[in-house]
Amino acid sequence: MIQAIYPNAIVEPDLVLPDSVRGKVLERADAVRELVRGRMEVCGPISASELSEMFVLSRSEIDAALLALEAEGFILRGKFRPSATEQEWCDRRLLARIHRLTIDRLRAEIQPVSLQDFYRFLFAWQRADLEHRVEGPEGLQSVLEQLDGCELPLTAWESAVLAARVNDYDPEWLDRLCFSGRVGWGRLSSLQNPNARAFAPLRTSPIALYQRENLHDWLHLTQADSSVELSVVPRRVFEELATGGALFFSELVRRTGLLPSQVEDALSQLAARGFVTSDSFDGLRALLVPSNKRPTFGRNIGRRRRKTSLASIEFAGRWSLLGTQITSQPLGNGVESSARDPAIEKFARVLLRRYGVVFRRLLEREIFGVTWYELGRIYRRWEARGEIRGGYFVGGISGEQFALPEAIGLLRSIRKASPKNELITLSAADPLNLQGILTPGPRIAAVTSNRILFRDGLPIAALEAGETRKLATGRVRPTGGLSEDSVSDTQIETALKIGKLRPSLRPYYK
Repeated sequence: MIQAIYPNAIVEPDLVLPDSVRGKVLERADAVRELVRGRMEVCGPISASELSEMFVLSRSEIDAALLALEAEGFILRGKFRPSATEQEWCDRRLLARIHRLTIDRLRAEIQPVSLQDFYRFLFAWQRADLEHRVEGPEGLQSVLEQLDGCELPLTAWESAVLAARVNDYDPEWLDRLCFSGRVGWGRLSSLQNPNARAFAPLRTSPIALYQRENLHDWLHLTQADSSVELSVVPRRVFEELATGGALFFSELVRRTGLLPSQVEDALSQLAARGFVTSDSFDGLRALLVPSNKRPTFGRNIGRRRRKTSLASIEFAGRWSLLGTQITSQPLGNGVESSARDPAIEKFARVLLRRYGVVFRRLLEREIFGVTWYELGRIYRRWEARGEIRGGYFVGGISGEQFALPEAIGLLRSIRKASPKNELITLSAADPLNLQGILTPGPRIAAVTSNRILFRDGLPIAALEAGETRKLATGRVRPTGGLSEDSVSDTQIETALKIGKLRPSLRPYYK
């Protein structure tokens, strides 16, 4: 090989060739390729110009050898060092080892936080504490992006969840986002007990708020229950929507020949079962109020009742089928799996945006049939790209954990910040109700009227079925914290039972 590359070179001492190769002629291009291969196995990332200078060979010969090795899959090209100014090459095996060592080093830099500090982080991340609450329609949009696809009882959304994250929440902001086509609502999960004659109460029905651009993906991750049967009146309304497309309420009344009250009742049942949606949240809100207490012609805009006028189903825009009946092919031909893969990747990003730090246990609060095995493959790929970080972020949680880079900075600042002795009360229907998931003990039913009281991230009491019970004993923080007994029973009762509901929401959620 040396003689083929450097014909005028003198080898000292003389080398005796084995009989197996003696007499064979090695082409110069092949010899250069093998010479470069041997160097690439040990040198790590290197550029073509560095190889040319090292072997005193022309750049064209080095480029030809590198391209031949790349065609074999032996080396990869890219910019691997921060100081690289030109394209580099690296042995595939060495590059994989470098990636593993880099990831291990980054993971070793992480100092896990306690579950209490992680709760404090979640309050800040999801804008549920006073310091981080958002304002206005744009702030509401950012909150809904975090809760995209999250399914909660209908009465919990505005009265408990959005009002706890948006200062001076105005229900018209949500209607505006819906009418603009950015946000939609509907039930995505299947009925647990699909009984044709049983009426599903709309107030307690699980309803999701989603970004309309993601609806197609969410429907691919839910299983539509085709066994649900409808009674005569809801079936009539369903068929008109199936044949006529999106229709206004007055059009539904005219086309079905039913009474307005019958159409309202049918829409209520269809919405509770996950069959229909509308252009705004106003129509869903109006269905919570008895028809005899609802204005006939919607809001009296001329009188300007200071936002206290009730919603009207006639101002809900058009009603349409949610589209849960997706035509899917068997997995064998790859049609459904090809549509499911991007949907899972979309869900993986939403889950990261929702919690900042994700791990297997958090899937217990989600409605989509996605396994941690499926998500883990995506997260590990993103970690290898440097888009997210993997490591041990939350103490007491087993298994893999992944986090957004910006979440790590907030975690560190929360850990270093001293406690403020802040009391935060959340509805048990709130996505941050992770009792029994993050913390030991039984879960608290995700009912809107149930409430949980936190102090500095530690759950200390809960209101469940009208009864108050303590959840924590001892000291709040292991070092220098206040004791749980410093919160009086009167403070606990007041924080759990006295809610502040805006006047514009009282007619619907009181």
